[in-house]
Amino acid sequence: MGYDIHRLEEGRKLFLGGAEIPFSRGLAGHSDGDCLIHAIIDALLGAMGEMDIGQMFPDTDPQYKGIHSTALLERTMTELRKKGMCVQHVDSVIIAEHPKLAPHIPTMKEVLCPLLGIEREDLGIKAKTNEGLGAIGRGEAIAALVQVLVAVDIRS
Repeated sequence: MGYDIHRLEEGRKLFLGGAEIPFSRGLAGHSDGDCLIHAIIDALLGAMGEMDIGQMFPDTDPQYKGIHSTALLERTMTELRKKGMCVQHVDSVIIAEHPKLAPHIPTMKEVLCPLLGIEREDLGIKAKTNEGLGAIGRGEAIAALVQVLVAVDIRS
């Protein structure tokens, strides 16, 4: 299981699920701030019994400054495969008041499925609002929740 939340900030591009989404603000972070990918990475690290994303890719390390989260996911998947594991299914929820995300889900799947080594039908991405409640509801942040199912890779 993985979770991540980032503040929205002026002057940044918005990336979710590896897709650049047209919006007036982007997610704050040392990397591109892609909270969906960060939650996926945390879920994968948890499935491997490893540390969390902040320990594996610390925001104090200049090599990760501005890095696309897809690169972090690629590195995480390399570690997963080294342990003889593979992803079977990913289910996720992105919680954002704005922008509307449903039109961008197909692009997110195009980006994420090859990185995760799964088919489109094995990746669930849902977009929800926070009904105007809290920081997310006020349009100050975007969060993501993810569950992954991993298995021993019989091909290895």
